[in-house]
Amino acid sequence: MAKKRISIVVPMYNEQDSLTILYQELNRVTEKLDGYEFEYLFVNDGSSDGTLAKIKSLAERDTRVRYVSFSRNFGKEAALYAGLGTATGDYVATMDADLQDPPALLPKMIEMLEEGCCDNVATRRVNRRGEPPIRSFFARCFYKLMRHLTQIDIADGARDFRLMRREMVDSILAVEEYNRFSKGIFAWVGYETRWLEFENVERAAGETKWSFWKLVRYSMDGIINFSDMPIRISSYLGLLLTVLSFVAIVVEVIRALVFGDPVAGWPSLVCIITFIGGIQLFCMGIMGQYIAKTYMEVKHRPHYIIKESNCENIKRNH
Repeated sequence: MAKKRISIVVPMYNEQDSLTILYQELNRVTEKLDGYEFEYLFVNDGSSDGTLAKIKSLAERDTRVRYVSFSRNFGKEAALYAGLGTATGDYVATMDADLQDPPALLPKMIEMLEEGCCDNVATRRVNRRGEPPIRSFFARCFYKLMRHLTQIDIADGARDFRLMRREMVDSILAVEEYNRFSKGIFAWVGYETRWLEFENVERAAGETKWSFWKLVRYSMDGIINFSDMPIRISSYLGLLLTVLSFVAIVVEVIRALVFGDPVAGWPSLVCIITFIGGIQLFCMGIMGQYIAKTYMEVKHRPHYIIKESNCENIKRNH
């Protein structure tokens, strides 16, 4: 009986310090799983350090190591998409290169998938020990917002570290939108998911590529990609202010006719105009975000461009 093939997809951007540690840890885990055949698929997302050179060195010594290298930095979402599209395994795992997604969980994930009661084993952190408090606070707020504003359920602390059956991977690849938010897409395509919880692990080496403001922007992209609630809120807000303005006009007209007391002072007028103007700009900004997303979609630009690879089944751009 042929062994099942498991592809491990790892997006990488300036991860030369953690690559060797990751490779050694993957080997330590996979050598105990005799019943499976593995491929390590490293996606170099336009790294400016020695990441690609190290990947090539590993590929020369180990035929399991396959790589895809972009022509520039296209972002983690594009790297995940390219990795899933290139992976050949019956099962496909996605994980980060910094070892905050512990490879030691893979045997348990495989066991859960083999039980046949799910199509996808996903991981989530049960705590955020080691993270800055303000970052943890906003992360929890984001997951609550996603659950309330969208029709998809994303667990608090959910990671991109998961193991999926080929059917689910094919469904994810069928979602070809340019503005990608993988956590949302994983949930949107459906399939039975089981969660595996683990304690937070700090980076093995190097520095995080995610600043606070990058995470805020990523969170906003996720909400806009999977919900029209922000633009609905702006519509409701506009309607509410219109009604309040009409009521205020009626009150002031009656006041002037009955009491002969016109509205006093210009400071209050300036405050009202400034407030209304701010609300208008805020709502226009929300609409602008949706228009910008639409603009990027209709241009039909490729998600990524591959400069070099040792894989046979690749598309140079997609």
